[in-house]
Amino acid sequence: MKIQKWQILFGVILIWISAMLYMLHYFIYRDVHQIFFYMLGNVAFLPIEVLLVTLIIHNLLNVREKKSKMAKLNMVVGTFFSDTGAELAGRFYKLDNESGKIQNQLVIKDDWTKENFLSAVRVLRKHEYNLWIDMADLEEWRNYLLGKRKFLMRLLENPNLLEHDNFTDMLWAIFHLTEELIQRKELAGLTQVDINHLAGDMKRAYKAVVFEWIEYMKHLKKSYPYLFSLAMRTNPFNPDASVYVK
Repeated sequence: MKIQKWQILFGVILIWISAMLYMLHYFIYRDVHQIFFYMLGNVAFLPIEVLLVTLIIHNLLNVREKKSKMAKLNMVVGTFFSDTGAELAGRFYKLDNESGKIQNQLVIKDDWTKENFLSAVRVLRKHEYNLWIDMADLEEWRNYLLGKRKFLMRLLENPNLLEHDNFTDMLWAIFHLTEELIQRKELAGLTQVDINHLAGDMKRAYKAVVFEWIEYMKHLKKSYPYLFSLAMRTNPFNPDASVYVK
């Protein structure tokens, strides 16, 4: 790390102030022994002071700052799912040829505990996430994602995303799928190899959205019960979901 000129100047000024105070102490009390006695005591305590300031207090401040950043990031995640994520998840889910195997893990209920979320994640990690891409209207998918392109780009510009690698990776996966569809001027008559390539891109984005959605729901359950209630009633993975309170 490069030391700035102002840092050197500031250090010199502090040393000069310290020397002036020691000289003042000598002129008043005329006791060199006392000056060196207290100086040695202060120097002996310096490692402990460094420990307290750099390792303990600094870490506590970092933890508090990280919590603040994560709170802001969760607002970004919430914006994503409100605007795009929930609908996109539902679109992917409808193309999943084995969606029934994970429905119980995605239909989150009000009485879920931390263990329920962990159990759901374990099952979801084993899922294949294979999609019936032949059933997808790729032209409609392209138009939909193109309409969300600017929104996704604004999210990627958010500096808070540096604290959340998984969410950033998910956005890049969706953005990549968007670009793959946009760059293909004609989506009719694609070769099977090309279809398989697009299926892989959709699978990557689908899997990432599912896991981020689970984490987001766990966060809402813990911190914002009223938002969690709405998210349950609009669950894109629940065919019986209804926004109306019954």
